[in-house]
Amino acid sequence: MPAARNATKPHSRAHRGQMGARVPLLDLPSEGCSLPVPDMPAGREWTNDEADRWAELWSSPQATQWDETARGTVACLVIYESAIFAGTASAWQAQEARYATEALGLTPKSLVALGWRIAE
Repeated sequence: MPAARNATKPHSRAHRGQMGARVPLLDLPSEGCSLPVPDMPAGREWTNDEADRWAELWSSPQATQWDETARGTVACLVIYESAIFAGTASAWQAQEARYATEALGLTPKSLVALGWRIAE
């Protein structure tokens, strides 16, 4: 007979719940976020294209789930994308752009990982 689970251990399977249990997806509004777009961070001159991309990201459906702490990640993504499109990005900038898009839920894979879906 197997030993009883010790629920006092922090990594005990007793704390894991149902394996494979489905978590309901959070529907994001397809029309996007209607909250005010935050100001771009100070410390550099932003181009008009970067300002437009900033506003576009903060108006996306995913932005309904972001708070002020996402400002840095969004700003980095805008900078990385500018370098990528200008052809001046290094490999690490391209990789960091990929990580930022995943962290912000901007890819289909990351939407699923975060438990989000864009409502129809």
